[in-house]
Amino acid sequence: MTTAPLGTLLTAMVTPMTPDGEIDRDGVAAVVDHLLATGHDGLVVNGTTGESATLTTEESIEVVRLVAEHVAGRAHVVAGAGSNDTAHAVHLAREMAAAGATGLLVVTPYYNKPPQRGLLQHFRTVADATDLPVCLYDIPGRAGVPIETETLIELSTHPRIVAVKDAKADLFAATKVMAATDLAWYSGDDVLVLPHVAQGAVGLIGVTTHLAGREYKALIEAAIAGRRDEAIALNQRLAPIADAVMNTSQGAIMAKAGLVELGVIDHATVRLPLVEGTPEHLDRLRQGLVASGLAGTRS
Repeated sequence: MTTAPLGTLLTAMVTPMTPDGEIDRDGVAAVVDHLLATGHDGLVVNGTTGESATLTTEESIEVVRLVAEHVAGRAHVVAGAGSNDTAHAVHLAREMAAAGATGLLVVTPYYNKPPQRGLLQHFRTVADATDLPVCLYDIPGRAGVPIETETLIELSTHPRIVAVKDAKADLFAATKVMAATDLAWYSGDDVLVLPHVAQGAVGLIGVTTHLAGREYKALIEAAIAGRRDEAIALNQRLAPIADAVMNTSQGAIMAKAGLVELGVIDHATVRLPLVEGTPEHLDRLRQGLVASGLAGTRS
């Protein structure tokens, strides 16, 4: 059975901000403490949900350093080092390693739509830049191109490319890669964690997990152990909050709003072009928390 080299339950962590849009260092520590207390053995920092697109390079590195120092070896710290510029991704990878990351998340180069040969060279070049294990992030809905099955199989031969965060929503393609490689598979879609784990994924890199870490951990453990009815019941219980976080507005917006609702952070500030949730969206979030049995469940 494939092991979980980066942990089993990971959250693509938000970057807390003050009302004026600056990094909230106390908020960062509070979110880390909350996630560690709710079953996480890994944190993903400087990903999409961390608003990496609107953080400066210096801010991204600083947040990874803050998280790594606060985690102090208690969990994996996987740093986003993706870019649509290979040279910049290499720079990020090296800086994240120096800041204390224990792994790298490298997203498909976005917007410029490289061919698969370009993806092969890009990912190998970034993986060669440090000694850290690399998780590929396959999300064609944002990147514009998928990492094709044959490309993933070829990349699996690189000694430091060890995992995939799958946000492609193609379960059969995932099956084919898992059958042909030793890559550790992580569901990158909160609502597909049960089918992914049922067919061999080792865990979840989630967003709703900000608010329901214990429950997603229990779901993953039940699915891996073959406790079918328990896993199905947990999956159905979590559907309202996953729907509210992932299908209402945008993940970072709703995860921050949820953390405010739970009292973990003080502000739901996001940077433009993101904007805070509307009253209607916040009401749906509160309804989701209640329906999933999560209201008042701060760590």
